[in-house]
Amino acid sequence: MTGLILIDKPEGITSFGAVARVRRICKEKKCGHSGTLDPMATGVMTVLLGGATRFCELLPNHDKAYTASFRLGMITDTLDITGKILEEREVAVSEDDVKNAAKKFTGEIEQLPPMYSAVSVNGQRLYELARKGIEAERPTRKVKIFSLEFLENSNENEYTINVECSSGTYIRTLISDIGEKLGCGAALTSLRRTKANGFDISEAVTIEELKNGNSEDFLIPVDKALAQYPAINVTQAQAKRFLNGGELFTERLNVKTEPGLYRIYDPEKVFIGIGENDATELLKVRRVFKGDNNG
Repeated sequence: MTGLILIDKPEGITSFGAVARVRRICKEKKCGHSGTLDPMATGVMTVLLGGATRFCELLPNHDKAYTASFRLGMITDTLDITGKILEEREVAVSEDDVKNAAKKFTGEIEQLPPMYSAVSVNGQRLYELARKGIEAERPTRKVKIFSLEFLENSNENEYTINVECSSGTYIRTLISDIGEKLGCGAALTSLRRTKANGFDISEAVTIEELKNGNSEDFLIPVDKALAQYPAINVTQAQAKRFLNGGELFTERLNVKTEPGLYRIYDPEKVFIGIGENDATELLKVRRVFKGDNNG
């Protein structure tokens, strides 16, 4: 089985655990995923099966969206409610104060990755050091918050927001930073990813739905997930050369190409891989797709 399945990951299991369940249901040994979610988080997770796994790094990964809830007055070691409470503070801010503080975190901002994260420092995962009680120095990173919308507030000192952001953004850190800006602290209480890899949560299926249905019905073709790259149709001879790892002369293609990645299709409009124009006269093979588990 080759393609992608969009899973609505349930709360309480790791991303690897979710992939393992998909692997068993689909009876596909070669299985991977794009975009790790914490165990407490739910939502869109892209699972790649068979030959699709070779295209993981080429999936669009720049924009994501989340619905996040948080509680003021609480500081934990993990920056969410699954961690150890380090401090509880009095909350003396209004809803307008919270919204105004949050506005300061839109646009390009600097974030310090949390200690409980998979970021590597000197060859070690931060979460491994955190479990040993070690606070490691780590560089900040630039991320972008495209939009931040507050939803209806139903509980005192608890808020829910919709966030659209760049890849690499830690929502836990965003919430913690807003809390520090307010002076009372804040911890993430729930997180749901609603967009990832160019897909929306409405396109995802639960593991139970996958288990009770025909997994083939939920399979998304690899090239649909790569639709951000322009398509090029080649001749039969060019397709054969490409599938054998051969470069194609750009001047002999039926379209003018600029530097970048392209989806390549044979005369029958069958997807055969991704080519790359690197500003030379050649379209080089980036990935070959054979349509099976060796693709």
